[in-house]
Amino acid sequence: MKPWSLVSYRTRGGEERAGALFAEHVVELPVAACGVLELIERWVEVEPGLRAFDPASALQVDGARLELPLRYPRKVLCSGANYHRHMREMMVDRPADARPYFFLKPPTTALVGPGDPIIVPADPGAKVDWEAELAVVIGRRARHVSEADALEYVAGYSAINDISLRGPHRVQHPIGEPFQWDWLASKGADQSTPLGPGIRPAFLVENPQDLELRLWVNGQLKQEANTSDMVVGVAALIAAASDLVTLEPGDVIATGTPDGVGLPRGEFLRPGDVVEMEVADFGRLTNPVVVETS
Repeated sequence: MKPWSLVSYRTRGGEERAGALFAEHVVELPVAACGVLELIERWVEVEPGLRAFDPASALQVDGARLELPLRYPRKVLCSGANYHRHMREMMVDRPADARPYFFLKPPTTALVGPGDPIIVPADPGAKVDWEAELAVVIGRRARHVSEADALEYVAGYSAINDISLRGPHRVQHPIGEPFQWDWLASKGADQSTPLGPGIRPAFLVENPQDLELRLWVNGQLKQEANTSDMVVGVAALIAAASDLVTLEPGDVIATGTPDGVGLPRGEFLRPGDVVEMEVADFGRLTNPVVVETS
């Protein structure tokens, strides 16, 4: 059987529902939900039925329009400096025993779905960069979980693009050393974080540390890597995050980007660009770039 992903879609009548993306078509699920987040919040209950689900025999949905798959998770945690080759291209020296580093994004304003625009500043000198990443979606409440058990708390995986505004990241006149970096200005802009097109259930992913990531800008391949290049693997990231905060169903952990970002080459996104990315065969996430108007 071909693999499939959970998607949120809008019907011709305007209703939002959860379905499955299978062979480039949306099909109905055996359980009804108003979007994928509702399913994830009931993951312990619905997972057994989804394991037995055969999308090849499901009814196809005509006129379905894909939406942001998770509207909206409570938390989006992002891990920084987590690929060996990316650290080398950014000239970052990370000790081998360093703890994972996380920052937060505002979910309701930053996340966008397939086909939605990425908003960039009107300033033609803005340094807006792409960052293809594997997203981990939590399916069970997790607090102080061990690395050995961490993957049992995963509902699924997706693609996420951690768009970064490089210009405002370093504060020009910080009031002190602890305030020299502005992560919110760099990483938290409105409509700056595409996610999707769907969520591949964890039971259909054999090994999250052996997944191909690719990103294109205007059809030109910019990033191509494998999650095996992570410094800290998915299970260890989940365990570390669960020691800091309680992870809840639907929470997203972005696991870091590989090499191939624009900053080292002086290449940045501009209005009119089209950004596409894929994680393995989860489906292609495509987003146009448009200028901020207000």
